[in-house]
Amino acid sequence: VGLMKKISLEVNGKKVAREISDHTTLSSLLRDILNLTGTHIGCDTSQCGACVVHVDGKSIKSCTALASDLNGSKVVTIEGLAANGKLHPMQEAFKKMHGLQCGFCTPGMIMSAVDLLKNKKKSKRSRNKRLVRR
Repeated sequence: VGLMKKISLEVNGKKVAREISDHTTLSSLLRDILNLTGTHIGCDTSQCGACVVHVDGKSIKSCTALASDLNGSKVVTIEGLAANGKLHPMQEAFKKMHGLQCGFCTPGMIMSAVDLLKNKKKSKRSRNKRLVRR
């Protein structure tokens, strides 16, 4: 059992404060404590990307990020992309183009794609296409 730490985060626009073990991963906090189960855990080793969320505007793999290290951060999960009952344009695009496959890693792919387009705007369009194909 690790040490207990009090953390405060903003998750999907809502302030959250919890006392958690210092070895709690962000994915465990989101899924097991906050009941936000859209963030999936596929490999638990930061390889697959099913657990991708945005922290302070950048995508991270939440299965290997310690929640206590993110105290004070703003976190957005797949549940937080939709606004006023309307899907985010990237969610709509995945739905329209049947980009769901089995659906397990889709939340992570959507979060990664949103980050790619948001933070790589200055890249050339052809480079973004190559990054998406990887």
